[in-house]
Amino acid sequence: MCMKKLTKRDPLKATLAVVALAMGTFAASQAWAQSLSLSDSMLPPSGGSGGQQQEQVDDTPRADWRSGTYGPVPRTLQDPESLTPFGANLFSGGFRGAMGDGLNADYQVKPGDQITVRAWGAFEFDRILPVDAQGNIFIPGSGPLKVEGQNSQQVDSSVRSAITSVYPENVQVYTNVQGVQPVAVFVTGYVENPGRFAGTPNDSVLYFLDQAGGIDQDLGSYRQIRVMRNERTIATVDLYDFLIKGSIARPQFQDGDTIVVEERGPAIAVGGDVHREHRYELLGSQLSGAELVNLARLKSGVSHVLLRGNREGGPLAQYFPIDMFYGQTIRSGDEVIFSADKRNETIVVEIEGSYYGPSRFALPRNALLSELLDAIAVPENMTAVESISLQRESVRQQQAQSLQDSLRRLETTYLGASSRTDQEAKIRLQEAELIERFIERARELEPSGRLVVASSNGISDIRLQDGDVITIPEISDSVLISGEVLVPQAAVYRPGTSVIDYIENAGGFTERADKDQILLVRQNGAVEHASNSPLRPGDEILIMPKAPTHNLQLASTLTQILFQIAVTTRVVLDL
Repeated sequence: MCMKKLTKRDPLKATLAVVALAMGTFAASQAWAQSLSLSDSMLPPSGGSGGQQQEQVDDTPRADWRSGTYGPVPRTLQDPESLTPFGANLFSGGFRGAMGDGLNADYQVKPGDQITVRAWGAFEFDRILPVDAQGNIFIPGSGPLKVEGQNSQQVDSSVRSAITSVYPENVQVYTNVQGVQPVAVFVTGYVENPGRFAGTPNDSVLYFLDQAGGIDQDLGSYRQIRVMRNERTIATVDLYDFLIKGSIARPQFQDGDTIVVEERGPAIAVGGDVHREHRYELLGSQLSGAELVNLARLKSGVSHVLLRGNREGGPLAQYFPIDMFYGQTIRSGDEVIFSADKRNETIVVEIEGSYYGPSRFALPRNALLSELLDAIAVPENMTAVESISLQRESVRQQQAQSLQDSLRRLETTYLGASSRTDQEAKIRLQEAELIERFIERARELEPSGRLVVASSNGISDIRLQDGDVITIPEISDSVLISGEVLVPQAAVYRPGTSVIDYIENAGGFTERADKDQILLVRQNGAVEHASNSPLRPGDEILIMPKAPTHNLQLASTLTQILFQIAVTTRVVLDL
Protein backbone atom coordinates (compact mmCIF):
# COMPACT_ATOMS: atom_id res chain seq x y z
CA MET A 1 0.00 0.00 0.00
CA CYS A 2 1.60 3.23 -1.08
CA MET A 3 1.15 5.97 1.49
CA LYS A 4 2.32 9.56 1.32
CA LYS A 5 5.21 10.10 3.74
CA LEU A 6 5.93 13.26 5.63
CA THR A 7 9.35 14.81 5.38
CA LYS A 8 11.42 13.63 8.30
CA ARG A 9 13.77 15.97 10.11
CA ASP A 10 17.24 14.78 11.03
CA PRO A 11 17.51 14.16 14.76
CA LEU A 12 19.31 16.80 16.78
CA LYS A 13 22.87 15.66 17.29
CA ALA A 14 24.24 16.35 20.73
CA THR A 15 26.79 14.58 22.88
CA LEU A 16 26.40 14.24 26.61
CA ALA A 17 29.56 13.03 28.39
CA VAL A 18 29.19 11.76 31.93
CA VAL A 19 32.08 11.75 34.37
CA ALA A 20 31.63 8.29 35.94
CA LEU A 21 32.11 7.21 39.52
CA ALA A 22 35.08 5.08 40.55
CA MET A 23 34.85 1.39 39.66
CA GLY A 24 33.49 -0.90 42.38
CA THR A 25 30.95 -0.26 45.11
CA PHE A 26 28.85 2.91 45.04
CA ALA A 27 28.88 4.69 48.38
CA ALA A 28 25.98 6.93 49.35
CA SER A 29 28.41 9.70 50.24
CA GLN A 30 29.90 9.69 46.72
CA ALA A 31 28.66 12.47 44.44
CA TRP A 32 27.31 12.13 40.90
CA ALA A 33 28.95 14.51 38.46
CA GLN A 34 28.22 15.28 34.82
CA SER A 35 29.46 17.76 32.28
CA LEU A 36 28.20 18.79 28.89
CA SER A 37 30.76 18.19 26.14
CA LEU A 38 31.16 21.33 24.06
CA SER A 39 32.25 21.59 20.48
CA ASP A 40 35.83 22.67 19.76
CA SER A 41 34.61 26.09 18.59
CA MET A 42 33.07 26.74 22.02
CA LEU A 43 36.15 25.74 24.04
CA PRO A 44 38.73 28.34 25.17
CA PRO A 45 42.14 28.42 23.46
CA SER A 46 44.75 25.98 24.72
CA GLY A 47 46.84 28.79 26.20
CA GLY A 48 45.43 30.37 29.36
CA SER A 49 45.45 34.11 30.13
CA GLY A 50 48.85 35.49 31.03
CA GLY A 51 50.53 32.69 29.09
CA GLN A 52 50.20 30.23 31.97
CA GLN A 53 50.05 26.54 31.12
CA GLN A 54 46.58 25.02 31.77
CA GLU A 55 46.36 21.99 34.06
CA GLN A 56 45.78 18.74 32.18
CA VAL A 57 42.53 17.02 33.10
CA ASP A 58 42.03 13.26 32.75
CA ASP A 59 38.55 13.00 31.24
CA THR A 60 38.71 9.23 30.64
CA PRO A 61 35.50 7.61 31.95
CA ARG A 62 36.18 5.56 35.08
CA ALA A 63 33.16 3.28 34.61
CA ASP A 64 31.59 1.49 31.69
CA TRP A 65 27.99 2.71 31.64
CA ARG A 66 27.05 0.04 29.10
CA SER A 67 28.02 -2.84 31.39
CA GLY A 68 24.70 -2.90 33.28
CA THR A 69 26.49 -2.66 36.63
CA TYR A 70 25.21 0.84 37.25
CA GLY A 71 21.61 2.01 37.29
CA PRO A 72 18.96 4.04 39.10
CA VAL A 73 18.89 3.61 42.88
CA PRO A 74 15.75 4.40 44.93
CA ARG A 75 16.31 6.82 47.78
CA THR A 76 15.27 4.81 50.84
CA LEU A 77 16.51 1.39 51.86
CA GLN A 78 13.73 -1.16 52.39
CA ASP A 79 13.64 -2.29 56.02
CA PRO A 80 13.40 -6.11 56.23
CA GLU A 81 11.21 -5.68 59.33
CA SER A 82 8.47 -4.09 57.20
CA LEU A 83 7.99 -7.24 55.10
CA THR A 84 6.22 -10.47 55.96
CA PRO A 85 8.58 -13.41 56.45
CA PHE A 86 8.94 -16.03 53.78
CA GLY A 87 6.67 -18.91 54.85
CA ALA A 88 4.23 -16.80 56.87
CA ASN A 89 1.27 -18.37 55.06
CA LEU A 90 2.14 -21.85 56.33
CA PHE A 91 0.25 -21.55 59.58
CA SER A 92 -3.36 -20.84 58.76
CA GLY A 93 -4.86 -23.97 60.30
CA GLY A 94 -4.18 -26.35 57.44
CA PHE A 95 -1.94 -28.68 59.46
CA ARG A 96 -4.08 -28.92 62.59
CA GLY A 97 -7.26 -30.16 60.84
CA ALA A 98 -6.71 -33.88 61.27
CA MET A 99 -4.59 -35.83 63.71
CA GLY A 100 -2.55 -38.64 62.20
CA ASP A 101 -3.10 -42.25 63.30
CA GLY A 102 0.60 -43.02 63.56
CA LEU A 103 0.23 -46.27 61.62
CA ASN A 104 2.66 -45.79 58.79
CA ALA A 105 5.21 -48.42 57.83
CA ASP A 106 8.04 -46.72 59.73
CA TYR A 107 6.16 -46.26 63.00
CA GLN A 108 8.10 -47.69 65.97
CA VAL A 109 6.06 -49.48 68.61
CA LYS A 110 6.22 -48.14 72.18
CA PRO A 111 4.60 -49.01 75.52
CA GLY A 112 0.85 -48.49 75.52
CA ASP A 113 0.35 -49.52 71.89
CA GLN A 114 -1.92 -52.42 70.96
CA ILE A 115 -1.08 -55.26 68.59
CA THR A 116 -3.56 -57.74 67.11
CA VAL A 117 -2.15 -61.29 66.90
CA ARG A 118 -4.03 -64.10 65.10
CA ALA A 119 -2.81 -67.69 64.65
CA TRP A 120 -4.64 -70.70 63.21
CA GLY A 121 -3.90 -74.28 62.29
CA ALA A 122 -1.91 -76.27 64.85
CA PHE A 123 -2.20 -73.32 67.24
CA GLU A 124 -5.41 -71.28 67.60
CA PHE A 125 -5.04 -67.74 68.97
CA ASP A 126 -6.85 -64.39 68.42
CA ARG A 127 -6.25 -61.54 70.85
CA ILE A 128 -5.33 -57.85 71.06
CA LEU A 129 -2.12 -57.65 73.09
CA PRO A 130 -1.03 -54.42 74.84
CA VAL A 131 2.63 -53.44 74.91
CA ASP A 132 3.57 -53.27 78.58
CA ALA A 133 5.85 -50.80 80.34
CA GLN A 134 8.89 -52.97 79.54
CA GLY A 135 8.02 -52.90 75.82
CA ASN A 136 6.86 -56.54 75.70
CA ILE A 137 3.76 -58.41 74.62
CA PHE A 138 2.86 -61.81 76.17
CA ILE A 139 2.11 -64.73 73.83
CA PRO A 140 0.74 -67.87 75.53
CA GLY A 141 3.11 -70.78 75.09
CA SER A 142 5.96 -68.46 74.07
CA GLY A 143 6.15 -65.98 76.93
CA PRO A 144 7.05 -62.27 76.80
CA LEU A 145 8.30 -60.88 73.46
CA LYS A 146 10.21 -57.58 73.13
CA VAL A 147 8.61 -55.41 70.42
CA GLU A 148 9.37 -51.84 71.58
CA GLY A 149 11.17 -49.81 68.90
CA GLN A 150 10.15 -52.20 66.08
CA ASN A 151 8.12 -51.19 63.04
CA SER A 152 5.09 -53.17 61.89
CA GLN A 153 7.09 -55.43 59.58
CA GLN A 154 9.61 -56.25 62.31
CA VAL A 155 6.81 -56.93 64.81
CA ASP A 156 5.21 -59.38 62.38
CA SER A 157 8.52 -61.19 61.90
CA SER A 158 9.20 -61.35 65.67
CA VAL A 159 5.74 -62.71 66.50
CA ARG A 160 5.89 -65.25 63.66
CA SER A 161 9.29 -66.49 64.82
CA ALA A 162 8.14 -66.76 68.45
CA ILE A 163 5.05 -68.87 67.59
CA THR A 164 6.71 -71.10 65.00
CA SER A 165 9.56 -71.82 67.41
CA VAL A 166 6.97 -73.60 69.58
CA TYR A 167 4.64 -74.81 66.81
CA PRO A 168 6.95 -75.31 63.81
CA GLU A 169 4.41 -76.93 61.47
CA ASN A 170 0.99 -76.06 60.08
CA VAL A 171 0.64 -72.65 61.74
CA GLN A 172 -0.41 -69.41 60.02
CA VAL A 173 0.26 -66.07 61.74
CA TYR A 174 -1.17 -62.57 61.21
CA THR A 175 -0.24 -59.38 63.11
CA ASN A 176 -1.42 -55.78 62.99
CA VAL A 177 -0.36 -52.68 64.94
CA GLN A 178 -3.89 -51.66 65.85
CA GLY A 179 -3.55 -48.48 67.85
CA VAL A 180 -1.00 -46.12 69.28
CA GLN A 181 -0.84 -44.22 72.52
CA PRO A 182 -1.49 -40.46 72.21
CA VAL A 183 1.30 -38.13 73.20
CA ALA A 184 1.40 -34.61 74.59
CA VAL A 185 4.12 -32.34 73.23
CA PHE A 186 5.24 -28.96 74.58
CA VAL A 187 5.62 -26.14 72.03
CA THR A 188 7.55 -23.13 73.21
CA GLY A 189 9.93 -20.42 72.08
CA TYR A 190 8.85 -17.77 69.60
CA VAL A 191 5.38 -19.05 68.74
CA GLU A 192 2.06 -17.25 68.99
CA ASN A 193 0.49 -19.48 71.68
CA PRO A 194 3.01 -21.64 73.58
CA GLY A 195 1.50 -24.64 75.31
CA ARG A 196 1.09 -28.43 75.58
CA PHE A 197 -0.72 -30.05 72.69
CA ALA A 198 -2.03 -33.57 72.07
CA GLY A 199 -1.17 -35.62 69.03
CA THR A 200 0.22 -38.97 67.95
CA PRO A 201 3.87 -40.03 67.85
CA ASN A 202 3.94 -39.79 64.08
CA ASP A 203 2.37 -36.32 63.70
CA SER A 204 4.67 -33.79 62.03
CA VAL A 205 6.35 -30.79 63.60
CA LEU A 206 4.02 -28.64 61.47
CA TYR A 207 0.98 -30.18 63.18
CA PHE A 208 2.13 -29.12 66.63
CA LEU A 209 3.36 -25.69 65.47
CA ASP A 210 0.00 -25.04 63.87
CA GLN A 211 -1.71 -26.03 67.13
CA ALA A 212 0.37 -23.30 68.78
CA GLY A 213 -0.81 -20.66 66.32
CA GLY A 214 2.32 -20.74 64.17
CA ILE A 215 5.63 -18.93 64.44
CA ASP A 216 5.82 -15.36 65.71
CA GLN A 217 6.30 -13.43 62.44
CA ASP A 218 8.36 -10.69 64.06
CA LEU A 219 10.65 -12.67 66.34
CA GLY A 220 10.44 -16.38 65.50
CA SER A 221 12.79 -18.37 63.28
CA TYR A 222 11.56 -20.44 60.34
CA ARG A 223 14.98 -22.03 59.99
CA GLN A 224 16.03 -22.98 63.53
CA ILE A 225 13.47 -25.26 65.19
CA ARG A 226 14.62 -27.94 67.67
CA VAL A 227 12.87 -31.07 68.96
CA MET A 228 14.09 -31.76 72.51
CA ARG A 229 13.86 -34.99 74.55
CA ASN A 230 15.32 -35.22 78.03
CA GLU A 231 17.29 -31.99 77.46
CA ARG A 232 18.84 -33.41 74.31
CA THR A 233 18.16 -32.29 70.71
CA ILE A 234 16.87 -35.26 68.70
CA ALA A 235 16.00 -33.34 65.49
CA THR A 236 16.37 -29.91 63.89
CA VAL A 237 13.92 -28.50 61.36
CA ASP A 238 14.48 -25.86 58.64
CA LEU A 239 11.09 -24.94 57.20
CA TYR A 240 12.73 -23.41 54.11
CA ASP A 241 13.57 -26.98 53.04
CA PHE A 242 9.88 -27.82 53.31
CA LEU A 243 8.78 -24.64 51.48
CA ILE A 244 11.24 -25.08 48.61
CA LYS A 245 11.77 -28.84 48.30
CA GLY A 246 8.97 -30.39 50.38
CA SER A 247 11.40 -32.20 52.71
CA ILE A 248 11.14 -32.05 56.51
CA ALA A 249 12.57 -33.98 59.46
CA ARG A 250 10.06 -36.54 60.82
CA PRO A 251 11.02 -37.51 64.37
CA GLN A 252 8.70 -39.92 66.19
CA PHE A 253 7.37 -38.01 69.18
CA GLN A 254 7.16 -39.29 72.72
CA ASP A 255 5.09 -37.95 75.58
CA GLY A 256 6.85 -34.95 77.09
CA ASP A 257 8.90 -33.96 74.02
CA THR A 258 9.43 -30.23 73.48
CA ILE A 259 9.48 -28.23 70.24
CA VAL A 260 11.52 -25.05 70.61
CA VAL A 261 11.32 -22.24 68.02
CA GLU A 262 14.50 -20.20 68.23
CA GLU A 263 14.80 -16.45 67.85
CA ARG A 264 14.87 -15.25 64.26
CA GLY A 265 18.29 -14.96 62.70
CA PRO A 266 19.65 -12.18 60.44
CA ALA A 267 17.31 -11.20 57.58
CA ILE A 268 17.31 -9.50 54.19
CA ALA A 269 14.56 -7.75 52.21
CA VAL A 270 13.70 -8.99 48.72
CA GLY A 271 11.43 -7.05 46.36
CA GLY A 272 10.97 -5.82 42.80
CA ASP A 273 9.95 -8.22 40.05
CA VAL A 274 9.23 -11.16 42.34
CA HIS A 275 5.86 -12.83 42.82
CA ARG A 276 5.81 -11.81 46.49
CA GLU A 277 8.03 -9.47 48.41
CA HIS A 278 9.31 -11.17 51.57
CA ARG A 279 11.80 -11.01 54.38
CA TYR A 280 14.23 -13.93 54.07
CA GLU A 281 16.04 -15.33 57.09
CA LEU A 282 19.71 -16.29 56.91
CA LEU A 283 21.09 -19.41 58.57
CA GLY A 284 24.44 -17.73 59.08
CA SER A 285 25.53 -14.17 58.55
CA GLN A 286 25.42 -14.30 54.74
CA LEU A 287 24.35 -16.27 51.67
CA SER A 288 25.21 -16.20 47.99
CA GLY A 289 23.19 -14.66 45.20
CA ALA A 290 22.59 -18.11 43.69
CA GLU A 291 21.09 -19.34 46.99
CA LEU A 292 18.79 -16.32 47.14
CA VAL A 293 17.61 -16.81 43.55
CA ASN A 294 16.74 -20.38 44.51
CA LEU A 295 14.65 -19.10 47.44
CA ALA A 296 12.91 -16.14 45.77
CA ARG A 297 10.26 -16.71 43.13
CA LEU A 298 11.29 -14.41 40.26
CA LYS A 299 8.97 -13.16 37.57
CA SER A 300 9.85 -13.93 33.98
CA GLY A 301 12.19 -11.54 32.25
CA VAL A 302 14.26 -10.55 35.30
CA SER A 303 17.56 -9.30 33.94
CA HIS A 304 19.17 -7.17 36.68
CA VAL A 305 19.53 -7.08 40.44
CA LEU A 306 20.07 -4.10 42.73
CA LEU A 307 21.96 -4.96 45.92
CA ARG A 308 21.97 -2.36 48.69
CA GLY A 309 23.14 -2.42 52.27
CA ASN A 310 25.82 -1.30 54.67
CA ARG A 311 29.40 -2.52 54.92
CA GLU A 312 32.35 -1.63 57.10
CA GLY A 313 33.43 0.93 54.51
CA GLY A 314 30.03 2.59 54.35
CA PRO A 315 26.73 2.26 52.47
CA LEU A 316 26.65 -0.03 49.42
CA ALA A 317 24.64 0.04 46.19
CA GLN A 318 25.48 -2.23 43.25
CA TYR A 319 23.51 -3.02 40.10
CA PHE A 320 24.29 -6.38 38.48
CA PRO A 321 23.12 -8.35 35.46
CA ILE A 322 21.40 -11.46 36.82
CA ASP A 323 24.21 -13.81 35.75
CA MET A 324 26.79 -11.72 37.65
CA PHE A 325 24.62 -11.66 40.77
CA TYR A 326 24.89 -15.41 41.44
CA GLY A 327 28.40 -15.06 42.86
CA GLN A 328 27.69 -12.03 45.06
CA THR A 329 27.51 -12.17 48.85
CA ILE A 330 24.35 -10.95 50.58
CA ARG A 331 24.56 -10.05 54.25
CA SER A 332 22.19 -9.28 57.09
CA GLY A 333 20.15 -6.10 56.55
CA ASP A 334 20.72 -6.00 52.79
CA GLU A 335 17.96 -5.19 50.32
CA VAL A 336 17.80 -7.06 47.03
CA ILE A 337 15.58 -5.75 44.23
CA PHE A 338 15.09 -7.91 41.15
CA SER A 339 14.26 -6.03 37.96
CA ALA A 340 13.16 -6.82 34.42
CA ASP A 341 15.34 -4.00 33.19
CA LYS A 342 16.18 -5.13 29.68
CA ARG A 343 14.31 -3.28 27.00
CA ASN A 344 12.70 -5.46 24.38
CA GLU A 345 13.95 -4.60 20.92
CA THR A 346 10.78 -5.96 19.31
CA ILE A 347 7.25 -4.57 19.45
CA VAL A 348 3.98 -6.19 18.41
CA VAL A 349 1.23 -4.20 16.72
CA GLU A 350 -2.20 -5.26 15.52
CA ILE A 351 -4.06 -4.48 12.30
CA GLU A 352 -7.85 -4.39 11.96
CA GLY A 353 -10.25 -3.44 9.20
CA SER A 354 -9.88 -3.87 5.44
CA TYR A 355 -6.59 -5.57 4.57
CA TYR A 356 -4.99 -8.84 3.45
CA GLY A 357 -2.62 -10.93 5.54
CA PRO A 358 -1.99 -11.51 9.23
CA SER A 359 -3.47 -9.35 11.96
CA ARG A 360 -0.31 -9.03 14.09
CA PHE A 361 3.17 -7.91 13.15
CA ALA A 362 6.42 -8.12 15.11
CA LEU A 363 8.48 -5.03 14.29
CA PRO A 364 11.71 -3.36 15.34
CA ARG A 365 11.31 -0.97 18.25
CA ASN A 366 11.98 2.04 16.01
CA ALA A 367 9.55 1.02 13.24
CA LEU A 368 7.53 3.81 11.57
CA LEU A 369 3.89 3.67 10.56
CA SER A 370 4.73 4.17 6.89
CA GLU A 371 7.06 1.15 6.90
CA LEU A 372 4.28 -1.08 8.16
CA LEU A 373 1.63 0.34 5.82
CA ASP A 374 3.91 -0.18 2.83
CA ALA A 375 4.07 -3.89 3.71
CA ILE A 376 0.27 -4.39 3.89
CA ALA A 377 -1.92 -5.23 0.91
CA VAL A 378 -5.50 -3.93 0.88
CA PRO A 379 -8.55 -4.66 -1.33
CA GLU A 380 -8.51 -2.33 -4.30
CA ASN A 381 -11.27 0.34 -4.38
CA MET A 382 -12.61 -0.92 -1.04
CA THR A 383 -10.28 0.63 1.52
CA ALA A 384 -10.38 4.18 2.86
CA VAL A 385 -6.61 4.54 3.13
CA GLU A 386 -7.02 8.27 3.80
CA SER A 387 -8.94 7.48 7.04
CA ILE A 388 -6.43 5.28 8.84
CA SER A 389 -6.39 5.71 12.62
CA LEU A 390 -4.50 4.23 15.51
CA GLN A 391 -5.38 3.17 19.06
CA ARG A 392 -2.63 3.47 21.66
CA GLU A 393 -2.65 2.47 25.32
CA SER A 394 -0.65 5.48 26.47
CA VAL A 395 -3.15 7.79 24.74
CA ARG A 396 -6.05 5.94 26.38
CA GLN A 397 -4.47 6.40 29.79
CA GLN A 398 -3.95 10.11 29.15
CA GLN A 399 -7.54 10.51 28.01
CA ALA A 400 -8.81 8.63 31.07
CA GLN A 401 -6.70 10.74 33.41
CA SER A 402 -7.83 13.96 31.75
CA LEU A 403 -11.48 12.93 32.06
CA GLN A 404 -11.05 12.01 35.73
CA ASP A 405 -9.39 15.37 36.39
CA SER A 406 -12.32 17.19 34.75
CA LEU A 407 -14.84 15.24 36.83
CA ARG A 408 -12.85 15.91 40.00
CA ARG A 409 -12.82 19.65 39.28
CA LEU A 410 -16.58 19.49 38.70
CA GLU A 411 -17.06 17.87 42.12
CA THR A 412 -14.77 20.33 43.87
CA THR A 413 -16.33 23.40 42.27
CA TYR A 414 -20.05 22.69 42.66
CA LEU A 415 -20.67 20.02 45.29
CA GLY A 416 -19.16 22.04 48.11
CA ALA A 417 -20.77 25.41 47.29
CA SER A 418 -22.67 27.10 50.14
CA SER A 419 -26.20 28.58 49.95
CA ARG A 420 -27.48 31.85 51.40
CA THR A 421 -31.23 31.20 51.20
CA ASP A 422 -33.58 28.24 51.40
CA GLN A 423 -34.48 28.65 47.74
CA GLU A 424 -30.85 28.68 46.74
CA ALA A 425 -30.20 25.62 48.93
CA LYS A 426 -32.99 23.76 47.12
CA ILE A 427 -31.47 24.64 43.75
CA ARG A 428 -28.02 23.58 44.98
CA LEU A 429 -29.44 20.24 46.10
CA GLN A 430 -30.98 19.61 42.68
CA GLU A 431 -27.70 20.54 40.99
CA ALA A 432 -25.73 18.27 43.33
CA GLU A 433 -28.00 15.32 42.50
CA LEU A 434 -27.57 16.04 38.78
CA ILE A 435 -23.78 16.26 39.11
CA GLU A 436 -23.50 13.08 41.19
CA ARG A 437 -25.53 11.05 38.67
CA PHE A 438 -23.55 12.52 35.81
CA ILE A 439 -20.18 11.80 37.44
CA GLU A 440 -21.20 8.26 38.38
CA ARG A 441 -22.09 7.44 34.78
CA ALA A 442 -19.14 9.31 33.27
CA ARG A 443 -16.62 7.37 35.37
CA GLU A 444 -17.87 4.09 33.92
CA LEU A 445 -16.89 5.13 30.37
CA GLU A 446 -13.62 3.93 28.86
CA PRO A 447 -11.74 6.24 26.45
CA SER A 448 -10.81 4.67 23.15
CA GLY A 449 -7.20 5.85 23.01
CA ARG A 450 -7.77 6.83 19.37
CA LEU A 451 -4.90 8.79 17.83
CA VAL A 452 -5.73 10.74 14.67
CA VAL A 453 -2.90 10.12 12.19
CA ALA A 454 -4.70 10.90 8.91
CA SER A 455 -5.46 14.39 7.66
CA SER A 456 -5.80 16.25 4.37
CA ASN A 457 -2.00 16.43 4.25
CA GLY A 458 -1.59 12.65 4.37
CA ILE A 459 -0.63 10.11 7.02
CA SER A 460 1.61 11.25 9.87
CA ASP A 461 4.68 9.05 9.82
CA ILE A 462 4.87 8.42 13.57
CA ARG A 463 6.96 5.85 15.40
CA LEU A 464 4.90 2.83 16.46
CA GLN A 465 4.65 1.59 20.03
CA ASP A 466 4.13 -1.88 21.43
CA GLY A 467 0.41 -2.75 21.55
CA ASP A 468 -0.71 -0.21 18.93
CA VAL A 469 -3.88 -1.15 17.03
CA ILE A 470 -4.01 0.29 13.50
CA THR A 471 -7.44 0.58 11.92
CA ILE A 472 -7.71 0.54 8.12
CA PRO A 473 -11.41 1.19 7.47
CA GLU A 474 -13.42 0.10 4.47
CA ILE A 475 -14.93 2.72 2.19
CA SER A 476 -18.38 3.43 3.61
CA ASP A 477 -21.54 4.58 1.85
CA SER A 478 -23.54 5.23 5.02
CA VAL A 479 -23.98 7.87 7.71
CA LEU A 480 -24.78 7.03 11.34
CA ILE A 481 -27.08 9.37 13.32
CA SER A 482 -26.95 9.00 17.14
CA GLY A 483 -27.21 10.95 20.34
CA GLU A 484 -30.22 13.19 21.08
CA VAL A 485 -32.27 12.13 18.07
CA LEU A 486 -35.66 10.41 18.24
CA VAL A 487 -34.72 7.39 16.10
CA PRO A 488 -30.95 6.72 16.06
CA GLN A 489 -30.17 4.97 12.79
CA ALA A 490 -27.81 4.46 9.89
CA ALA A 491 -28.71 6.01 6.56
CA VAL A 492 -27.30 5.79 3.05
CA TYR A 493 -25.03 8.70 2.23
CA ARG A 494 -26.55 10.97 -0.42
CA PRO A 495 -24.40 13.77 -1.81
CA GLY A 496 -25.93 17.18 -1.19
CA THR A 497 -27.99 16.05 1.81
CA SER A 498 -27.30 18.21 4.83
CA VAL A 499 -26.77 17.17 8.43
CA ILE A 500 -30.14 18.65 9.41
CA ASP A 501 -31.83 16.62 6.65
CA TYR A 502 -30.41 13.38 8.08
CA ILE A 503 -31.54 14.38 11.58
CA GLU A 504 -35.07 15.20 10.33
CA ASN A 505 -35.24 11.85 8.56
CA ALA A 506 -34.34 10.20 11.87
CA GLY A 507 -37.34 11.75 13.60
CA GLY A 508 -35.76 15.06 14.52
CA PHE A 509 -34.22 16.30 17.76
CA THR A 510 -35.30 15.15 21.20
CA GLU A 511 -36.41 17.72 23.77
CA ARG A 512 -32.99 17.51 25.45
CA ALA A 513 -31.00 18.08 22.24
CA ASP A 514 -28.62 21.04 21.98
CA LYS A 515 -29.16 22.07 18.36
CA ASP A 516 -26.01 24.18 18.43
CA GLN A 517 -23.83 21.25 19.45
CA ILE A 518 -23.80 18.75 16.57
CA LEU A 519 -20.55 16.84 16.05
CA LEU A 520 -19.20 14.82 13.15
CA VAL A 521 -17.01 11.81 13.96
CA ARG A 522 -14.82 10.97 10.96
CA GLN A 523 -13.63 7.50 10.03
CA ASN A 524 -10.11 8.51 10.95
CA GLY A 525 -11.20 9.25 14.53
CA ALA A 526 -11.26 13.03 14.24
CA VAL A 527 -14.19 14.87 15.83
CA GLU A 528 -15.33 18.15 14.24
CA HIS A 529 -18.22 20.55 14.66
CA ALA A 530 -20.89 20.04 12.01
CA SER A 531 -21.22 23.79 11.41
CA ASN A 532 -17.63 24.00 10.24
CA SER A 533 -17.22 20.77 8.26
CA PRO A 534 -18.90 19.15 5.27
CA LEU A 535 -20.55 15.76 5.72
CA ARG A 536 -18.71 12.76 4.24
CA PRO A 537 -19.63 9.12 3.73
CA GLY A 538 -18.71 7.06 6.78
CA ASP A 539 -19.29 9.96 9.21
CA GLU A 540 -21.22 9.64 12.44
CA ILE A 541 -23.52 12.51 13.44
CA LEU A 542 -23.58 13.02 17.22
CA ILE A 543 -26.26 15.34 18.64
CA MET A 544 -25.21 16.54 22.09
CA PRO A 545 -27.66 17.11 24.99
CA LYS A 546 -28.31 20.40 26.73
CA ALA A 547 -27.33 20.72 30.35
CA PRO A 548 -30.63 20.73 32.34
CA THR A 549 -29.75 23.65 34.59
CA HIS A 550 -30.23 27.42 34.65
CA ASN A 551 -26.78 27.87 36.18
CA LEU A 552 -24.91 29.19 33.15
CA GLN A 553 -21.48 28.44 34.58
CA LEU A 554 -22.45 24.87 35.47
CA ALA A 555 -24.10 24.39 32.08
CA SER A 556 -20.91 25.56 30.36
CA THR A 557 -18.77 23.17 32.43
CA LEU A 558 -21.07 20.20 31.75
CA THR A 559 -21.10 21.01 28.03
CA GLN A 560 -17.30 21.02 27.94
CA ILE A 561 -17.11 17.67 29.71
CA LEU A 562 -19.80 16.19 27.44
CA PHE A 563 -17.76 17.29 24.44
CA GLN A 564 -14.64 15.74 26.00
CA ILE A 565 -16.49 12.46 26.55
CA ALA A 566 -17.79 12.44 22.98
CA VAL A 567 -14.29 13.01 21.58
CA THR A 568 -12.56 10.34 23.70
CA THR A 569 -15.28 7.67 23.84
CA ARG A 570 -17.56 8.45 20.85
CA VAL A 571 -20.48 8.28 23.29
CA VAL A 572 -23.13 10.94 23.88
CA LEU A 573 -23.76 10.71 27.61
CA ASP A 574 -27.42 11.23 28.48
CA LEU A 575 -27.97 13.76 31.24
